[in-house]
Amino acid sequence: MQSSGRRRAFKLAQDRWSATGVRLISVASKSSFVCSNCRRQSTVAASQSPSPAWSTHQKASAGTSLLSIDGHNYQTDSWTNVPPNIVSAIPRRLHLQSSHPIALTRELIESRFPSPIFKHYNNFSPIVTVAQNFDSLGFPEDHPGRSRTDTYYVNKDTCLRTHTSAHEADIFRADESVGYTISADVYRRDAIDRSHYPVFHQMEGARLWDRHEVSGGDIAKAVWADVERLPKHDLKVEDPNPTIHEERNPLQADFHSTEEVEAIAAHLKRSLEDVVVEIFSKTKEAALAAEDGKAEVDEPLRVRWIEAYFPWTSPSWELEVFWQGDWLELLGCGIVKQDLLNNSGVPSKLGWAWGIGLDRVAMLLHGIPDIRLFWSLDERFLSQFSSDKPVSRFVPFSKYPACYKDVAFWLRSSRSSAGGGIRSNAQDFHENDVMEIVRGVAGDLVEDVKLFDQFTHPQSGRKSFCYRINYRSLERTLTNTEVNKLHDAVRTELVEKIGVELR
Repeated sequence: MQSSGRRRAFKLAQDRWSATGVRLISVASKSSFVCSNCRRQSTVAASQSPSPAWSTHQKASAGTSLLSIDGHNYQTDSWTNVPPNIVSAIPRRLHLQSSHPIALTRELIESRFPSPIFKHYNNFSPIVTVAQNFDSLGFPEDHPGRSRTDTYYVNKDTCLRTHTSAHEADIFRADESVGYTISADVYRRDAIDRSHYPVFHQMEGARLWDRHEVSGGDIAKAVWADVERLPKHDLKVEDPNPTIHEERNPLQADFHSTEEVEAIAAHLKRSLEDVVVEIFSKTKEAALAAEDGKAEVDEPLRVRWIEAYFPWTSPSWELEVFWQGDWLELLGCGIVKQDLLNNSGVPSKLGWAWGIGLDRVAMLLHGIPDIRLFWSLDERFLSQFSSDKPVSRFVPFSKYPACYKDVAFWLRSSRSSAGGGIRSNAQDFHENDVMEIVRGVAGDLVEDVKLFDQFTHPQSGRKSFCYRINYRSLERTLTNTEVNKLHDAVRTELVEKIGVELR
């Protein structure tokens, strides 16, 4: 059994590998080994049974019913928690839509990993087995990411992938090329704000070398020769730590030599630094063309490598870029865990892997301020981008007024008998359930939801929460009548699905 701290480290590492994408970090901050600055921390460990906050609602409609997703039917059970708004988003596949900012970003990064060395996989189904999504990557059984508060389950054995790494073992097993990239839509129950969305897009890549195929079995020599073939750059690179550290960034000593890892790490870092040059040179060009942010254009490009922890690589690093006065966390990477390769039937191979969030990079590249815009069908947005033109900055077509509404409610403490049932007990409550209800009712008409106030009654022990919901459309002005109707529906759903008592 993993300790709670270790489970949290696994959880934070999953987020930082590629879901976070680009994240602002204070200039003075330092990244820790176990990712203490991650964008979100789960408040509960994964349960081996469904979360009470949703299971009662799902059981009432599950039974032997079928869930239709993208033209296929799936058996449902008590674990099923995929809402209609998520089902309807699956066919969109923004990373494959011509001239869409997500697709343009994918193509830009793919260009730095050319064929035939790298094969590009962009069409995998988002519906995967739990074994693919978690077990193949070594996620422990009590990992928080397995919880229904975080993951969308089609049924107990099937889910919507939470990361592109769900396909990693299958690609290694297929052994169709020495390198690959994957881009895909991924799904997680998450907060509501301008930088988070329950459907987002990741990209990852890997490059392997085979002991049986390099001259004399000398992996280090072969890799160093490949390093010399990589593009050179004039980036200012900060990399103060040793490649291997016994405690912070350990060598997989049972499988790899120090010389092999030094060479593979150099190849990995040079490859990803080349990606940074490509992304940020295009960003600067777009900013210049738009006369947007002269200071950022004149600023020398700097990167730094930070020791990190990920369950599926060791040693591991994060790459940060200094941009507009702040360090941006761009991606995670490392030396692939040999157990993953051994279990995939390629024990003679070793190499590197990385992951990045496409949405955040696209927001940076094109100056897009709200992640909801990617899902807009408004031609005023879509017509601004084209694969036939240079990278362009987004030009806002309007800013519609916000409408704030508060919703406050009580949870029932374990000491309270009011109302009966356990669905709204404090120990069963998870904020993501609130976010799912708001999204299910109002969709993209909500810009953000923030916890405004909370307290615990000193006598009854009951907990009270107050959330502030910002209703704001990207395309039109919402009427008071329209917002009131949406908000009333949110309040009703909170009572019916979570069992709270409104204040």
